Amino acid sequence: MNVSTLRQRLKPWMLPIAMIGGVLFHDFIETIAPVAPYLIFVMLLITFCKVRPGDFHVTSLTYRLLFVQLLGSLVVYFIILPFNADVAQGTFICVFCPTATAAPVITGMLGGSITRVATYSIVSNMSVALLAPPLFTFMGLDGHSLSFVTVFWQIFRSVFPLIVAPLLVAFILLRIAPRAHKAIATHQSLSFYIWAVSLFIVVGRAVSYMIAHHENVPEMIALAATSGIVCCLQFYIGRKVGRRCGDKIAGAQGLGQKNTVLAIWMALTFLNPISSVAPAAYVAWQNTINSLQLYIKARQGKV
Repeated sequence: MNVSTLRQRLKPWMLPIAMIGGVLFHDFIETIAPVAPYLIFVMLLITFCKVRPGDFHVTSLTYRLLFVQLLGSLVVYFIILPFNADVAQGTFICVFCPTATAAPVITGMLGGSITRVATYSIVSNMSVALLAPPLFTFMGLDGHSLSFVTVFWQIFRSVFPLIVAPLLVAFILLRIAPRAHKAIATHQSLSFYIWAVSLFIVVGRAVSYMIAHHENVPEMIALAATSGIVCCLQFYIGRKVGRRCGDKIAGAQGLGQKNTVLAIWMALTFLNPISSVAPAAYVAWQNTINSLQLYIKARQGKV
């Protein structure tokens, strides 16, 4: 068995292995946790190198999905807030979080438009980079001794470069170092394995927090349940919106498939850490839906 064959056989199991590894080795995660933001940066850079500036086609689908993502995140937050602030934050991040870097890949396998999802992924990420600082500051200021401006700047300098800088670097490389840009663009599979390593780290951090706060089990169950509800709703609403715009698959994957690695990191870093249980559970929910979709497609003989 050659390396290529072994890699293809292992690939479907990489994400489950990463999650199980995070659970089993959570005690050792904190030693490597600081590299998580850098892995997210590299993962986004590889993805953005695949899309050239001329490939951007912002359509009505982009605007409609973005409207649902941003307004929907605030709606679920304020609906749940009177009952439980932590569950409100966790549910919010599951909707507010941008599209997964792997969404275009799954979209292509299901027969949707890769370009449409890639475009929405970038617009979605840029919107989160701009809006995360003020929204996270607003949510985290309760009982905080620091001023709004201080907290805003702390969040801005962490989130904005992490999401925007990869896009800028990708376009700069295209301009001044096209060979390097092409080399990165032709190795898209690397982002999948970096995603797996990032998932290993963030799941391990989330598990460590859950074990340390095991007395909050009912709240954790509520977080996992609400993340499942909004996951199903986002795939459903995205499909409805996509159908109206001529691509139900792109709509469903663009809105429903989230960058959970980024979501868990943001929840652990800027919100109440227990809220990270929601995006951690979202990993299982969205992968279950994607697996079912791919299974049905395969049964139809189209994958």
